[in-house]
Amino acid sequence: MNIRGFNKLSLVDFNGKIGCTIFLGNCNFKCSFCHNSILVDKYNDEPEISFEDILQYLEKRRGIIEAVCVTGGEPTLDCDLPKMLLEIKKRGYFIKLDTNGSNYLILKELIENKLVDYVAMDVKHSLCKYNEITNVNVDLENIKNSITYLINGKIDYEFRTTLVSEYHSLEDIINMREILQGAKRIYLQKFINNPNCFDNSLNCVNEELANKYKDVLKEKINEVYLRGY
Repeated sequence: MNIRGFNKLSLVDFNGKIGCTIFLGNCNFKCSFCHNSILVDKYNDEPEISFEDILQYLEKRRGIIEAVCVTGGEPTLDCDLPKMLLEIKKRGYFIKLDTNGSNYLILKELIENKLVDYVAMDVKHSLCKYNEITNVNVDLENIKNSITYLINGKIDYEFRTTLVSEYHSLEDIINMREILQGAKRIYLQKFINNPNCFDNSLNCVNEELANKYKDVLKEKINEVYLRGY
């Protein structure tokens, strides 16, 4: 298992639940604004963390820790992910999966096998600009299928978009709104530049404009929130 980070306590990932976070190395996107870029192309430089050690920690913290977030990188690239989630589930934990939605069939399989309880999917941009913002050739059908599956499915979920001034305009948000029509909720996240980003020249969208984007999305999405503003 390609575990490259473990946060033993998190109060921000689970909407009220006390949790911990497992970080898996490797990602098939290379977004310029990624704040975990070390997990994209330098994850082998990070020490690998034993899953057995994590399971031991979870055993000891039953009744205190309620949830486990599995993030990355892109977790669905790890062939051991189903086994990992199953072992966590056996111990009675609520599981949140962070994903970019690029592996639709794997995401569907995990949900249908009841290995996750909540999905947070990053929606990077309108589909016509996905390749530009991820710096790779994206299978857009997988992205569309993942979005549609979550919107029409029974599992609880959220979509997330990190707002970057150089990448997101009002026209872009309007185009995004069309593919997310009928979604339960989306979080518009404030981009925070840090040394781990691929591109340190990028800027955040200001709060006034973020609120305008929020109002635009609320026309077709049930719940729209700002995160970090």
